[in-house]
Amino acid sequence: MTVTIQSILALPNAQLLINEANSALKGEHEKRMNFREWLDEDKKAEFINGQIIMHSPVKKQHWEASGNLTFLLEFFVRKHDLGQIAVEKALIALTRNDYEPDICFFSKETASHFEANQMLFPAPDFIVEILSKSTAKSDRTIKYQDYAAHGVKEYWIIDPIKQTVEQHILFTNGNEFMPANLFTYGNFISSNIIKDFEIPVAAIFDKNANQLALMELMKI
Repeated sequence: MTVTIQSILALPNAQLLINEANSALKGEHEKRMNFREWLDEDKKAEFINGQIIMHSPVKKQHWEASGNLTFLLEFFVRKHDLGQIAVEKALIALTRNDYEPDICFFSKETASHFEANQMLFPAPDFIVEILSKSTAKSDRTIKYQDYAAHGVKEYWIIDPIKQTVEQHILFTNGNEFMPANLFTYGNFISSNIIKDFEIPVAAIFDKNANQLALMELMKI
């Protein structure tokens, strides 16, 4: 069930609930500030709904998929001067939560405002999360909702075991994603946000397919 402002205001104890929520959020904010002070480049962690979520080292299939896709994205974005790609350690600071997506893309306009010593970044235009046993639930629920609510225009969820990509596109002038498009190993996938970026899904999982995809991107 979706909770809306209207549904809360319809309750006779609405003010009490709002007061309790404000008190809880104040304490959560203090915890979040402490989290940011504690976090450094050697720690892989996120702050989600008041909790510090630590991440364990990833499996080979995870970092291979991440490396393959990052390689192609960085080449294409740099070649066409489209913006900036960030990998894993960029801390995305949304209204309530702090995330470290596997891969994200910032448009040239957004990235032009970044400073060399900046640690907190706004919502990207495009995010990729690669599923693992410990992150799959949040990737499909909390992050899915939060990314859409903060205007992330495109969100890919990669399953390195099934070798599939779910592509979620934000509704125009909305804060929800459209029903996902599912791409499998034999398909091609193109970004809705990074213009003309199209690759075979196989290029995310296979080294040879990745090299062939790079050669095709060089022609564009």
